[in-house]
Amino acid sequence: MSSTLTGVPNVEGRVGGWAGWTEGRLADLNERSVLRSLRALGPVSGDASGVVLDAGTRDGWMHNTPSLGEWGGRADERLVLFAANDYLGLSAHPAVRAAAAAAAAEFGCGPRSSALVSGYTHAHRELESALAALKGKEEALLLPTGYAANLAVLGALCESVDVAIFSDALNHASIVDGCRLATRGTGAQLHVYRHCDLGHLDELLRASGAARKLIVSDSLFSMDGDYADVPGLARLRARHGALLVLDDAHASLVCGERGGGVAQMQGVGSEHVDVTVGTLSKAFGAHGGFVACSREVKQLLVSRGRAVIYSTALPAPAVAAASAALRTDTVGLRAKLWRNVALFAAETGLPKLVSPIVAIIVGDEDKALRLSAQLIELGFFVPAIRPPTVPAGTSRLRLTLSAAHSEEDVR
Repeated sequence: MSSTLTGVPNVEGRVGGWAGWTEGRLADLNERSVLRSLRALGPVSGDASGVVLDAGTRDGWMHNTPSLGEWGGRADERLVLFAANDYLGLSAHPAVRAAAAAAAAEFGCGPRSSALVSGYTHAHRELESALAALKGKEEALLLPTGYAANLAVLGALCESVDVAIFSDALNHASIVDGCRLATRGTGAQLHVYRHCDLGHLDELLRASGAARKLIVSDSLFSMDGDYADVPGLARLRARHGALLVLDDAHASLVCGERGGGVAQMQGVGSEHVDVTVGTLSKAFGAHGGFVACSREVKQLLVSRGRAVIYSTALPAPAVAAASAALRTDTVGLRAKLWRNVALFAAETGLPKLVSPIVAIIVGDEDKALRLSAQLIELGFFVPAIRPPTVPAGTSRLRLTLSAAHSEEDVR
């Protein structure tokens, strides 16, 4: 229902030309095939490897029809899911589901407040201690998401003009945005080095006169499936007296003998990585983010990390689910995941895969959308990845493998 304030005409959102600008912006995005849509999927009970679609949603995917989540009809077409980050299938694990359900039944979502006010419970502390042990650090700190974790780390550690940040060119958007906040908010210097080019990074570090230097990199790059050279980064850390921050979001519980991440997999001791960022929303099958670090860095994050201070603490069911995931014997699940990676490489004839993330770069946005639609026809759910998530001209199909996939799924 429209209304008019006394003496103020109702202009239906046209103040300052916003309606026209919005329409033009959307038209431009649509013309470039980078307009995004929300499409409702149906999870399959107890099955992390599949989703179901209703006829309307399927039609929207096939024809790239803009959608804000509308759906119609019964969801009854099952597709094999090759797009999630549930690398061990733990979201559907009976113990993880039971823990979340029990916590919800007993506590609901728990105290709804910032962790610094009344949202932090014994369960949060126990999970943080377990995550610190996983990463070989003194402490860990929970946050609402991995995105928030990177914002908190870079904001708290780089809040002065005497610090320089050195960031990989293909780092996740959360790192990019954390760097932007630090440089625009407090004047920290930012240097972007070519993807995994340690020679270029060394040059930039040598040329910098900053009193404090911080190197930040994804450990497993989410859109390309390749790894940072952590031993090389650790050597540069030592050579230049820098702080090393690794985002292990896609590698926690996935890489390393005990699931400790890429540093563990590449034989780098935890003492050579100062801060590790992770997420509970991928291989843990739960939700949330965390930072593993020293006691001093945790105290600083609690005191200066805006994403910590001004966010509501993780809800009890998410904490319980993540804790259950850590208690689960993941050795067999990890082994099955890597068998599926090897099987996929053998069946497709692709070059040897090094991670569960498979990037098939096709270049053009429209071509990526068409290939995704063709895969839906064949019973596989693999959305197209387009700019700005990936650089212009590198649109792709991004497949992710999981321990939840059967050999038949992969073949």
